[in-house]
Amino acid sequence: MGGHSRKWTEQQVPDVTGKKALVTGANSGLGFETARVLAARGAHVLLGCRNRDKADTAMEAIRAHAPGASLELVQMDLSSLESVRQAAEQVRAHHDHLDLLINNAGVMWLPPMRTEDGFEMHFGTNHLGHFALTGPLLPLLRDTPGARIVTLSSIGHRMGRIHFDGLNLEHGYGKQKAYSQSKLANLLFAHELQRRLQAAGAQAISVAAHPGIAGTNLATPALEKTGPQWLARLTARLAPVLARPPVQGALPTLYAATAPVVNGGDYMGPDGPWEITGYPAKGRSSKHALDPHLARRLWSVSEELTGVAYDLPSISS
Repeated sequence: MGGHSRKWTEQQVPDVTGKKALVTGANSGLGFETARVLAARGAHVLLGCRNRDKADTAMEAIRAHAPGASLELVQMDLSSLESVRQAAEQVRAHHDHLDLLINNAGVMWLPPMRTEDGFEMHFGTNHLGHFALTGPLLPLLRDTPGARIVTLSSIGHRMGRIHFDGLNLEHGYGKQKAYSQSKLANLLFAHELQRRLQAAGAQAISVAAHPGIAGTNLATPALEKTGPQWLARLTARLAPVLARPPVQGALPTLYAATAPVVNGGDYMGPDGPWEITGYPAKGRSSKHALDPHLARRLWSVSEELTGVAYDLPSISS
């Protein structure tokens, strides 16, 4: 666990005054805590949120914690490629660079649902939405010294497989199956993006992170609506015991985004047993997540499905 503090907390987040950071899903949970800390440390934070009212409430809460916080709303729905395209255009129209892009937003354990564009909701939102957002914003990031793109995955990625024969899981849907596929896709994307940035000689790096088990509002509402009631009740009871508060769950993200010792391609998570809890350290990627052939195939499919092509060299070896 060398190269980091055993008890790295938000107090160790360095001053980021003057930097610009876009955080998706910044109105609640991990995204809110990430945005709050970055704003308190001096960054101009762009909150990528679907719901304007929730975003306004979040900005009020951040300003209550950090008076004078520099905040900006970028309205986007990651389940809509058109909404993502418009959001990226808005950012590019008002900013000539970005220092941080935090691909944080996500959905979890939903019943069978499709995005506006017809994709399975987890894959379409968690992976394709962020793939379609990062591409158009890359010109603002790639030549910015110290820029980082942080993509959130999950320990659930280890159970994931990319079902190229049916990405929408028409041949057997399962909530965990869908979620794990999307989180494996997030990590494959983060690693492949780093390979391509490095090949291009870009100054930006790509890093991944996961929160372990964090007590956010991501899973419980889905269980309450669609899962067995006994499981929903059990999850609600155990969450305060097993899960860390969102502020702690956000630490690996903040570490990936700001710690000086982080390198491109790193995957940060908690350092405790099974990476469920603890302080930020390097996490463990599954063998599938590290497979460059799988990553290139997913990249190609993602470009085809989103219509977004990256101005980066492909890696042939």
